[in-house]
Amino acid sequence: MDKAFPTLFSPYTLGTTDLKNRIVMAPMTRSRAIGNVPNELQVKHYGDRADAGLIITEGTSPSPNGLGYARIPGLFNAAQIKAWKAVTDAVHAKGGKIFAQLMHSGRISHPLNLPAGAEVIGASAIAAATTQMWTDQQQMQPLPVPRALSTEEVTTLIQEYVNSAKAGMKAGFDGIEIHAANGYLPMQFLTAGSNQRTDQYGGSPENRNRFVLELTAAIADAIGKDKTGIRLSPFNKFNDMEEDDTAEAQYIALLKGLKETGIVYVHFITFAIPPATLEVLQNSFGGTIILNGGYTAEKAEADLALGKADLVSFASLFIANPDLVKRFKTGAELSKGDPNTFYSAGEPGYNDYAIATAIL
Repeated sequence: MDKAFPTLFSPYTLGTTDLKNRIVMAPMTRSRAIGNVPNELQVKHYGDRADAGLIITEGTSPSPNGLGYARIPGLFNAAQIKAWKAVTDAVHAKGGKIFAQLMHSGRISHPLNLPAGAEVIGASAIAAATTQMWTDQQQMQPLPVPRALSTEEVTTLIQEYVNSAKAGMKAGFDGIEIHAANGYLPMQFLTAGSNQRTDQYGGSPENRNRFVLELTAAIADAIGKDKTGIRLSPFNKFNDMEEDDTAEAQYIALLKGLKETGIVYVHFITFAIPPATLEVLQNSFGGTIILNGGYTAEKAEADLALGKADLVSFASLFIANPDLVKRFKTGAELSKGDPNTFYSAGEPGYNDYAIATAIL
């Protein structure tokens, strides 16, 4: 945290990446990547929002098995690298910075959403019983029981992530965020209710942390600690996450382990975290903290001034306000997004929100 009184519009140095402000566009699944490849819609969408200090992309799979939702992008083949390069070029042309969020859906998946030859996998063979998923073919469907990864396959999975992170560097990204939140595969390893393994990746809290720590260290070694961040959502029950009474101590140990890797930031989703616990977790890491959780500009300014965060991320506000940074700066009225089009396949509800005429 800079000693000078920080505001949303203060610059910030994130590792070796200079950000023009402390406003982060949070990752948001938008389901517009037809065939799991970004297209001209993403080029415009991210380019239009390049005034953010940092953009973090929608969840992007490191492998075919991670493409659990309909129409989400990947980052593991030549076509995807080329397509993402057009996105990063558009953002950089406007002076923006952009990290790719690597998201493996794990058990939060349906076979109808996966490409040929891919399968639903998880830390253990336990379905997310209370969750359903949209499929374009058959609409909402219950989730199947995933196939549990073998110990050897965990090593292969980590290498898939590393290969994807390297692909992200080829595509021109400024860094990589590991999605270890919201009930996706890394959090499935972290959480007692979804991880009932008996090898070194399950059982004790230390073992449940092992996959995330090994994964983070491997990516940091491959692309640089200053280009590697992680997103966490402790105590968040989304996607059928059920933690036990060791969760707080486990996450404190996880944050201390992440500090040892030297990664550049931790991005917390704060909804379910008690404030006192969040402070302990932040102090256990000691590095750059991004906070997300229903922020307004006013609340973000207050938390920055109090030293609770270094950067603040905004999700849905960026959907309907491609000029969100300017609206914050001028106090212009914010537009509201249409939830009916958040996850549809085309232009409406994605790139058709207007720029505020009062701030042109």
